[in-house]
Amino acid sequence: MENGRENKMRKLKNILVTGGAGFIGSNFIHYLFGLSSAKGNLFNDADFSGNVVNVDCLTYAGNLESLKDVEEKFGGKRYFFEKVDICNRPEIERILKQYDIDTIIHFAAESHVDRSILGPETFIKTNVMGTFTLLDAARSFWKKPDGTFRDDVLFHHISTDEVYGSLGETGYFTETTPYDPRSPYSSSKASSDHIAMAYFHTYGLPLTLSNCTNNYGPYQFPEKLLPLMISNIRDGKPLPVYGKGDNIRDWIYVEDHNRAVWLIVNKGRTGQKYNIGGENEWQNIKLLHKVIELSAEKLGKPASEIEKTITYVKDRPGHDKRYAIDCTKIKTELGWQRKMTFEEGLNATVDWYLKNTEWVNHILSGEYTKWIDANYKSR
Repeated sequence: MENGRENKMRKLKNILVTGGAGFIGSNFIHYLFGLSSAKGNLFNDADFSGNVVNVDCLTYAGNLESLKDVEEKFGGKRYFFEKVDICNRPEIERILKQYDIDTIIHFAAESHVDRSILGPETFIKTNVMGTFTLLDAARSFWKKPDGTFRDDVLFHHISTDEVYGSLGETGYFTETTPYDPRSPYSSSKASSDHIAMAYFHTYGLPLTLSNCTNNYGPYQFPEKLLPLMISNIRDGKPLPVYGKGDNIRDWIYVEDHNRAVWLIVNKGRTGQKYNIGGENEWQNIKLLHKVIELSAEKLGKPASEIEKTITYVKDRPGHDKRYAIDCTKIKTELGWQRKMTFEEGLNATVDWYLKNTEWVNHILSGEYTKWIDANYKSR
């Protein structure tokens, strides 16, 4: 088997999306079904006619309310939900067989750095063992009697730019940058990347991998920077900023990321990894000023009053200084370009969180958690 061969025979008919009730996964499912929340037809180009099986164990960041419209329109026809932990091998094997899965797009991960510092075990279990379970189940299910793999299948593994460690003031992460993870979260993702690539090199499992920068957009759990700040501005709560707020992140609109993933799944070379970036670096504090400016205008509050609620808190242990990605490879090889400008994307995101207060409040109030318990306890 040639390393990095192009595969034109992928079936892409029955797609298993893990973590499909989370932020990026739920946006990806919307994208596949042509139900983008962006204005106009910016992201209506998936051209997908197959079926999606969403496997999510609905931990705190998974929210089925994010997929209400998909469920109403396609539930039981082209969209199926399975409340299953990706570490549960028998259940994963059942799902692969029952739905005749030919493509796995693996978003499911514990992803909050602060939570990984407080409790690393869950991150190791889900991100490392969960990924291993999926890879190994796929290896068994997609293997032909002669020991080779079907040529119409693909496992796509989603990862983060945090596996590369921290950058100084200059330079960018490329696909060949050595891994240097600094938190329990990023080290668990780095481990899963290595295991995924090992399944390609050792067993020949048809696989692609992508590493992406910070995503922003609708349906993000309100513990992350942007939804947290927007919700706190709305409620007049303090705006906590780590250290001096001078850490730099590269931001990409979630649907631009998902278009890139879909492009890789369709055209990416097997055994290759692709970096996906926003080429849009912001210091945390400068980004917060921008969010305050946009929110103040929409809420009719004076920005100067909101600025007073910025509260500097003790920095996170091992807080990486700067992330920035070089995404030349996916642009030149697959012709990917971003469609959403940061100005438009940020404006749309602030709008979304201010308009969808019920969605945000439901999560924050714990009502959603209670509902999950009531709904799934007996199953």
